[in-house]
This record gives sequence, structure tokens and C-alpha cells, in this order.
Amino acid sequence: MRFCALLVLTLASSQAWAQACVVHSHAERLDVKVCQQNRNMPEKLFHDGFCEPELPGQKVDVEFVDQCPAGAFGVCSNAHVDNMPYRQDIHYYGVATDAAYLAPFCEQRSQGTWLKP
Repeated sequence: MRFCALLVLTLASSQAWAQACVVHSHAERLDVKVCQQNRNMPEKLFHDGFCEPELPGQKVDVEFVDQCPAGAFGVCSNAHVDNMPYRQDIHYYGVATDAAYLAPFCEQRSQGTWLKP
């Protein structure tokens, strides 16, 4: 049943999603990769604001894609953007044990739903 609901959600949402960015940040002993999938932000705001993070002391690479790539260990679906009426899906790649703190943050702070792809 859960698989069917997830499949329907994925198929219904795939038509609306047309904008995403993969953000890969590096620093000494730090390597983080996420993909932000736009749900309802104005395209320019998403492109120029949300996909261009300023992270002092880190090298940041950003790649714009139509959809987030496969391989995420978790997705914060329908995450609320602080102080704005916008939503996005955040795909997390890398260390799967990070889900222990990312999932509660997703559901409590971002008012999203944590999914394991």
C-alpha cells in the first residue's frame, strides 16, 4: 500500500517538477551533497537564491538539472522554506546514518515528510 501511494505521488509530482539543483559543498573533512527540487517557488528566486548558497570556508559546486538524480538515501518531501510560502523536496546523498538527525529535522522543522527512496 505504501509503495502504491509513493508511486502515485511520484508520478503525479513528476509532471510539476521541472527545476532542481545539485549542491555539492567541500571543505576539510566535509563533503555534503544535496539536491533541491522546486515545488512552487518562482523560477528566478529558486535559481538565484536557493541554488546559490554562501558557505564560508567551503567550495560549493552547483549543477542545475530537470530532476534530482537517483541514489539519495532520504528525501524531505514537501519541505517548507522558512519565512516564505514555498515548498521544495530535498534529496540527501552520502552518509545514510545522517538520516538519524535529518528525518526529525525534516518532519518537525521543515514540516515535510521523510521518505526512503
